[in-house]
Amino acid sequence: MARLYLVRHGEAVSAWDRAPDPGLSAAGAEQARGAAAELAPLAPFDLVSSPMRRARETVAAFESRFGLDARIEDRVTEVPSPTGESDQGSDRRAWLDGFLAGRWSEQAPEILGWRAELRAALQEITRPTVVVSHFVAVNALVALASGRDRVLCFRPANCSVTVFDAGADGFRLVTLGREMATRIG
Repeated sequence: MARLYLVRHGEAVSAWDRAPDPGLSAAGAEQARGAAAELAPLAPFDLVSSPMRRARETVAAFESRFGLDARIEDRVTEVPSPTGESDQGSDRRAWLDGFLAGRWSEQAPEILGWRAELRAALQEITRPTVVVSHFVAVNALVALASGRDRVLCFRPANCSVTVFDAGADGFRLVTLGREMATRIG
């Protein structure tokens, strides 16, 4: 089994429904440095990141602190929106609100395919690894590890660390990260 530290990216400079791939705000960059400091006693570990800008900027704090290069993994990216990456505003927000209120068993094949790819990517990891990803990705893994069908299992704060043990037979939730009431951004 491999220990996985799933880190939700830091606070973005713009909300998900306003910009498809925002970077980090100044607060988000500080959160990233704080997460790297929090996990420092657990090193050594590998680094994996979503290709999204806010995740790459978050993992940069880990790269700098530990002198490592993160592996960019497309399969740990943000959940795909059926409204399209170029669509911004109320359609994306409405889709996300409905999606988060739903169940995995109700999702379209594209969404279930995304979750299956996320699962496969994380099950391939064999060493302790920090994985910088997204709100829904963390929730997807919590649901898989706990056998829940609800999409929204908890609200991970920016740069919170949710810990799992991963193996070929699945995932075991070790600890949930910090939680906060937030709109997704």
